[in-house]
Amino acid sequence: MEEVLLFFGYGTKQKYLGAGQVRTCPRCHNTTQWNRMREFKQLSVFFVPVARWGRRQFEVCGICGTAVA
Repeated sequence: MEEVLLFFGYGTKQKYLGAGQVRTCPRCHNTTQWNRMREFKQLSVFFVPVARWGRRQFEVCGICGTAVA
């Protein structure tokens, strides 16, 4: 009988897309430059991404981390 070793991973990844708008945060009430982000779920096999889904883009407050779509 042969034994098979399989490495796989599943998780949510985020990617920085650059500077976003300057806006006032609804949570911390500071006015600052927000960061544009992309988030997706990913399945990897042997550390190679094989599938991505659930993509969305949003902006994040640079002070408290609140996200707004």
